This record gives sequence, C-alpha cells and structure tokens, in this order.
Amino acid sequence: MPSPTEKIVAFLNEIGIATTRGTVPSQSFLPGIRVENGTLVYDPALLAWPGDLLHEAGHIAVVPASLRARLSDGLDELPSVPYASEIEATAWAFAALCHLGLEASVLFHAGGYRGASERLITTFTLGVYPGASNLSLAGMTNVGPDAVRQGMPVYPTMTRWLRA
Repeated sequence: MPSPTEKIVAFLNEIGIATTRGTVPSQSFLPGIRVENGTLVYDPALLAWPGDLLHEAGHIAVVPASLRARLSDGLDELPSVPYASEIEATAWAFAALCHLGLEASVLFHAGGYRGASERLITTFTLGVYPGASNLSLAGMTNVGPDAVRQGMPVYPTMTRWLRA
C-alpha cells in the first residue's frame, strides 16, 4: 500500500503539478519542501508532514497557468491575483485530500496552521469550506444549492484541478 507521500506525489504528477525529489535546504519555509519555477521539490528524508505537499501544490494550482512557472519558494513574490491566496490553496488542498481518501489530519497536522489545525479539521469536516466559493469563481469547482439542483458536482469535488 502506498504511503501518503507516494499517493500525493503520484496525484500531483498526474494532474500536471510537477514534483521531483531533490535537495531542500534545512532552513526551508516548510521542512523538506521548496517550490522552484512551479515545481515542487521535496526531500523525503526531511519531509516532516506529507500534507504540506498538498498545501504548497494548492498555491501552484490556484494561480493562472501563465504564472505557474514563475513560482518559487516563499510564494510571496507573486503579484496580487484574485482567488489565489492562502484560503484558496487550503480549500484546494482539502479537496485533493478528499479525492485521495486521506484523513484530514494529514493536511491539518499538529505542526502547521499556526495552532489552528484542530479547528480547521472541525470546520472542513462539518462541511464549512472557507475558500471554496472563490475556487468556484476561479472556475475550478461548483458550490451552492443551484449547482446541487442542477446535478453538478460540488465542492469538495473539483471540476478542474488546475486553474486555466
């Protein structure tokens, strides 16, 4: 049975977010992960939390395709892009987590989210989805009763994994 890291990496490569094993400096923002020109570089020996791969992939996925290759490390140098902030990356990562059938604690682990992991697990597992409406506005999922009435798949199901 594949590990969470193996499942996540295979999924990301399948949907078009390139990943590669490589050297990651110990002072990296997240242990064992860096973003280099739109590619997730990870060091399995230093990767503390596999769910961090999903969150960082979320940042890559929610920016327009024309900007992805410009993304590197801290991601703060990204110009202001509507529907491409922290909340959308988190919502994207949760949708990917559900798609992969992984536990919420893989993404919302004790070492992240500034101590709010348990609150986020509760929020998302109760069906309150911060950021999902913005993913819908970006053309990546559907939300709301109209989508349900029309029989459309709704968040956390994604209609597209990468923003156009």
